[in-house]
Amino acid sequence: MSVRVWRPGYELDLGSVLRPLRRGGGDPTYGRTPGGAVFRATNTPCGPGTLAVRRVGDEVHAEAWGEGAEWLLDGLPALLGAADDPTDFHAHHDIVAEARRAMPGLRLGSTGQVWDLLVPSILEQKVTGMEAFRSFRELCLRFGVAAPGPLPLRVPPTPKALMSITDWQWHKAGVDGARRRALIAAAQVAGRLEKAAELKGAEGRALLRKVPGVGVWTAAEVAQRAWGDPDAVSFGDYHIPGNVGYALVGKPLDDAGMHEVLAPYAPQRQRAVRYIEAAGITKPRRGPRFSPRDYRAM
Repeated sequence: MSVRVWRPGYELDLGSVLRPLRRGGGDPTYGRTPGGAVFRATNTPCGPGTLAVRRVGDEVHAEAWGEGAEWLLDGLPALLGAADDPTDFHAHHDIVAEARRAMPGLRLGSTGQVWDLLVPSILEQKVTGMEAFRSFRELCLRFGVAAPGPLPLRVPPTPKALMSITDWQWHKAGVDGARRRALIAAAQVAGRLEKAAELKGAEGRALLRKVPGVGVWTAAEVAQRAWGDPDAVSFGDYHIPGNVGYALVGKPLDDAGMHEVLAPYAPQRQRAVRYIEAAGITKPRRGPRFSPRDYRAM
């Protein structure tokens, strides 16, 4: 086990910074302890690793295990938003200004990794969250490895492990053909895709979109987490345009409408969305939830 104590030079809301990395309540790569520590198991360039972070006064205490321990500790400040700069952000709507005042510790964190974020993002394409989280959990449990450290977590499957999955195993995990093909295409060039986190911004997103089956939405979901992209909005999302529209103009919007209403926030449009999401502002529900499909029963 390796340890690090780090003191951020800014207000930090640990929970809101790390929350986007959790993929559903049953995420086998993510854990919490009663003492408030947050655990994340992941692949690193050095091998599997697990990072645990907790607040102790104005310090962050971190512990890490496995081959990737030192790499994870080196990346701790960026993970917790040290590379993020919200100073030039200007709120053009009262509700965004209020959310910003209420949450001064909200930062956009950067994992510095692409692959471990690309897998769940592809799985979340065009299905309910419940379906996607179930598939991700299944793939981690069956094709990932046990995470180092004290909690029974799993590391996501590597590109090599993912390419070994057979058709019937994909089917059992509830992954349809389109998402399966996108995952395999991404696995075949996974090493090159890591450069997206170095390129950042629109250039990094464009590199991800060279993979067949990775579009604007998926690239944005990765960019938001891999390099804390403040302008990467998840256009194409089922819920976000409605929530943003309801928050900013009092009515749900489509992608075109959201693009227009967020235009004044460029190049920090995603930061505005994060304030809206963190404030819990959503459009009223007026219909039944989508029922998840169980591909394993087909």
